[in-house]
Amino acid sequence: MENNIEPQSLKQVFGLKTLVIYGVGDILGAGIYAVVGKIAGVSGSLVWLSFLLAMIVAALTALSYAELGSRFPKSGGVAYFVQKAFNTDWLSLLVGWLMFCTCVVSMATLSKAFAGYFNTFIPVIPSWVVVIALFSGLAFVNFRGMEESSALNIFCTFLEVSGLFIVIIVSVLYLLGGSGVDSSAITTASPVQAGVFWIPVFQGAALAFYAFIGFEDIVNVSEEVKKPEHTVPMAILLALGIAGLIYILISWLATQVLSPAELQASQAPLLDVVKRAQPDFPPVIFTFIALFAVLNTALLNFVTASRLLFGMAREGLLLAWLGKLHARRATPYRTLLVILPIAIILALSGTLQFLAGTTATLILLMFCLVNLSLLVIKRQERQPGGFQIPFLLPALALVSNTILMAFASRESHTLAAGFIGVGLLLIVIHQTLSRRINQA
Repeated sequence: MENNIEPQSLKQVFGLKTLVIYGVGDILGAGIYAVVGKIAGVSGSLVWLSFLLAMIVAALTALSYAELGSRFPKSGGVAYFVQKAFNTDWLSLLVGWLMFCTCVVSMATLSKAFAGYFNTFIPVIPSWVVVIALFSGLAFVNFRGMEESSALNIFCTFLEVSGLFIVIIVSVLYLLGGSGVDSSAITTASPVQAGVFWIPVFQGAALAFYAFIGFEDIVNVSEEVKKPEHTVPMAILLALGIAGLIYILISWLATQVLSPAELQASQAPLLDVVKRAQPDFPPVIFTFIALFAVLNTALLNFVTASRLLFGMAREGLLLAWLGKLHARRATPYRTLLVILPIAIILALSGTLQFLAGTTATLILLMFCLVNLSLLVIKRQERQPGGFQIPFLLPALALVSNTILMAFASRESHTLAAGFIGVGLLLIVIHQTLSRRINQA
């Protein structure tokens, strides 16, 4: 006899191993493929130090996520934590809006990287055509609907990680063969000579932080994890550590194979590293891997953005028209009409470095709210048990996020402030209309 009773909770399918794979796949994604060249243009041969600094800042916030995930193993992530700490609807709505903006700006960033790798093989097609074609394809897939599973994520992770290991292997063999960039030439042009090396390193770290986005998504599947109080914190730290070590190694190797100037000028930096280190390696293979990594991450951002917009419409923050599902596909298809023009305009008007910096600025702002939420919750609820960190660590995380955010470009600050202003305006309109409806 078929059981038609609706389940009351999500099925717990993740153990530590599968959750770490999920997290590593989410972090590695397309970030390193997209921004390593631009970071080298900022911090020179010390690009690896920028990645290390970004990893330390991310690790501090990861510890806050670990405690929050242990205290509240619920789906909802940042918005849930902020609501739990401050019990303020408008702040939770603002967090949801910032998450949406992060996804859309990240989509624009990834489209620029996709066009860069694509144009290395078919340069006759203008980048704007590639960007529009990419978004059209992503919109079609989003409209059709997606069924995600742990097995699919493991496959995506394997393909993305395989590309990074190709970079590591061919670069190491290249250096062992006695080749490599003339380090004396790099040192001469390095900002270290001027005694202010820490400024470009911090600026590079603010951009490198974009590559670490993803570890926070582990918390969003907490309800589907076995023994989440212990598994979630361990998975967050392991995933971040594994991804960070890979990033640091690749960024150092890249500057040994190509000069920082060559990396900065490249539209497909890791592909150019492979081509220099091993000219006989079929470039089409690595290009396919890079395109797949970028495409997959962009699609996940698209899906998340459409669901966030749909949820905000259902909450009354946006037009109810956006909160309708397609009759046959059961997908929030109307949200595509909002997301597509915003993403395309951003992609066609901004540079990859500017867009990646804006994404990092927005995510750093959300991380500030996460750490502030934990500080408030720790004062309100001194409950024993579970994973707990000293009060000093979320305070350090809050300060480090703020400092790193300050080193982002002025243009990134301006666009991020614009998104915040639009979000606050939407919230004011929403609350005004709600009061009028209640008074009627």
